[in-house]
Amino acid sequence: MKLDSYWLDSAPRFTGGSSAPVEGKAGVVVIGGGFTGLSAALALARRGADVVLLEAGRVAGEASGRNGGHCNNGLASDLGGLAGRIGMEAARGLYRAFDDAVDTVERLIVEERIDCDFVRNGKLKLAAKPGHYEKLARSAEVLAREVEPDIRLLDRAALAGEVGSDAFHGGLVFPHSASFHMGRFAVGLAEAAVRAGVVIQEGAAVTGLRRLNGSRYRIRTTRGTIEADQLLLATGASMRGPFGWFRRRIVPIGSFIIATEPLSPDLIARLMPGRRNCTTTKNIGNYFRLTGDDRLIFGGRARFALSSPTSDQRSGAILEQALGTIFPDLAAAPISHCWGGVVDMTADRMPRAGERDGLFYSLGYSGHGTQMSVHMGQQMARVMAGDVGANLWRDFDWPAIPGHFGPPWFLPFVGAYYRFQDAIR
Repeated sequence: MKLDSYWLDSAPRFTGGSSAPVEGKAGVVVIGGGFTGLSAALALARRGADVVLLEAGRVAGEASGRNGGHCNNGLASDLGGLAGRIGMEAARGLYRAFDDAVDTVERLIVEERIDCDFVRNGKLKLAAKPGHYEKLARSAEVLAREVEPDIRLLDRAALAGEVGSDAFHGGLVFPHSASFHMGRFAVGLAEAAVRAGVVIQEGAAVTGLRRLNGSRYRIRTTRGTIEADQLLLATGASMRGPFGWFRRRIVPIGSFIIATEPLSPDLIARLMPGRRNCTTTKNIGNYFRLTGDDRLIFGGRARFALSSPTSDQRSGAILEQALGTIFPDLAAAPISHCWGGVVDMTADRMPRAGERDGLFYSLGYSGHGTQMSVHMGQQMARVMAGDVGANLWRDFDWPAIPGHFGPPWFLPFVGAYYRFQDAIR
């Protein structure tokens, strides 16, 4: 078993980065080589901007290449609950933005001819308890009426045609969701950006920022210093660098994943006939999907801890137990990869994007970043060109999280709270 992301391990390594020192001036500097940064850099270059992208490690080496591989539409929160806070019209707009985000991913894959196993396989939300199924049924009524007329509620009997497991009491199918190979998509997006004229500098960690005037900045890195007329921050939950204001507003939460060796066609037909992206309804639940080469990618917040080789191994053992509980036929399935990643969680689980002190930013995707990060990269290129209305999250305030100054010391307490909620609800 490799302690490495399956997506990164099975994708070709991006080789189009620049080895030259980081120096001089650029029209736009993008900090972060994940999906947001790559998408924004490509869109900005297509608009004629002179773009340099700075990545501390390797392209898509963090959250973009270390996730569960779901490209789902739908909100993290309940549509009705969100409508109660911001109104149904605004809630519908945000819901449809996630539909648009999946479309953006597909459009870029088609335009740039990226070979990454993209498929509109749909999402299946699985009720872990009978009461959860009742909640899904109520949610389905609102969703069908307001935003998703094609949604399908499945009772326990109908669920057998989708998932071969006795662990669930029904489910909700979101047909517009998709999946693809994260690593191959990232490399394809980076190569497209280079073709458009973007200079990508890997291994260039940002160590200092100094505002010069307006939106101009001087950026100090481990490979040199560069000045930019405009600067876009697309780092996710970066725990290093001069980004303290953002760290107070984002909680880095570990998410852990295992991948099986390829499964036989007979086993897949029995256990995952629908080939959907699956998520469960518990707070500390699981998510899983098949890959193009028929592995099962199975993840969850097995432990409220951050990723490290030791932490990943301990979390992987918990995930193997959960996998065997949901699918007894896979209790002894060989595991090829085990890894962890960091989710950039905001307090309300909504992304944030905008401009502060001349610095543009888009981050805080809260576990729904695969599609929204790509979409917001495109949108922020429009924002930086003067189209403020392209920012979907412009009206959301973003106060600091009380007591949070960087390292998430409170995660064990959060984990205990959610385990209690799962036990009683």
